[in-house]
Parts: sequence; structure tokens; C-alpha cells
Amino acid sequence: MERWPDADRLSFWAFHLARRRDYMRFAYARLGSDADAEEAVDLAFEAVMHSWPRMLRMAHLEQYAWTILKHRICDQWRRRRRRPEPMDTDAFEAALRDQAEDPYELLADFIQLNEAISGLSERQRDAVVLRYRIGYTTSEAAELLGIEEATVRSHVSQACRRLARVLRTGVTGAPRGEGTPGAPGAPEATADTAPREETP
Repeated sequence: MERWPDADRLSFWAFHLARRRDYMRFAYARLGSDADAEEAVDLAFEAVMHSWPRMLRMAHLEQYAWTILKHRICDQWRRRRRRPEPMDTDAFEAALRDQAEDPYELLADFIQLNEAISGLSERQRDAVVLRYRIGYTTSEAAELLGIEEATVRSHVSQACRRLARVLRTGVTGAPRGEGTPGAPGAPEATADTAPREETP
């Protein structure tokens, strides 16, 4: 960093200041531990720092940084050798309130809900966690993910419809192309978040 142009150095620290709190909140939502979240985020920013001059030339810098964060969260989970646990479903229950026609639908079996969550795409899960668990606006979630607001709305809408349908019917099989491997609670870093420029 000492050899960087002043503009690159300032832009990195501006990015760090703007995103660290957001990254911490998301990492904590996925890992459930302040210490684990802080370590994952520190490692993510270390990786971002090493790639920063190159990232400044990328068309999708925010997406690339988000992918780095997701990889570090996944690495942190594996290092702790945790047993896969169901994700905190608060965010998904909140999302379902927008779709449920009957409030009693929200009393569905938690196991069924976790199975449904595992059938969501990674981007859908990220969008729902950011919107309903952390409480970001659509605009804030879009900026953090590096995608358009319309795309965030689409991810959330598709996730809500799928979860509501599963709770009504009990059918948890993921449609072709939507499912992601792994346990419902395990952090994922899969192809649908990988930037095209280069995998971190």
C-alpha cells in the first residue's frame, strides 16, 4: 500500500469505512459470533487490499468485494469445524408476512422452512437477509451487493413466493437451477456470486 498512488490509498480507506459496518452485520447474521464475524471481515478486507489497484479497474467492484466476503465467511465456518445448523429464520419469517394470506401459515414446521431456505439461490438468501434480518432498504441492499434495485426486488419476491408456497404445500424440492448444495445454515460461496474478472 505504501507504493500506491495517493488516490488509490484514499479510495481503499473510503471503501473500508463505507463497507466495514455492513460487512460485519452480514457476517454476524451468517456466523452468529462477533469474534468469527470480525475475523472473517478482517480477512476479507485484507484480500480486498491486496487486490485493490486491480479492482479499481473492474466494472463490478462491489460484486467482487462481496464475493470475497462470502468466501471468507465460508472459510471461517470451515475453520471452526462447526456442525451445520439451521439458519436463524427470523428474516425469512418476516419476509413471509408480505406473502402469507393467512397468519396461521406462519406457524409451519421450522424444519420444513429450513429445507425451503436451502432451496433458495444464494443471491435470494442474501437479499432476504439484508432486507428483513438486517433491515436495509432495497437501495442499500442493491448498493452492497453491487446489483440493480430491480434485481434485489426480484430476488426477494421470488424467495418470498417460494417460501410461502412451501409452507402452504409442504413441497420442498428446489426447482431446476435454483438449489444450492450444503446444509441450510452453512454459508455458501457459489457460482452465482462469482465475478467474471477473477475468482478471489
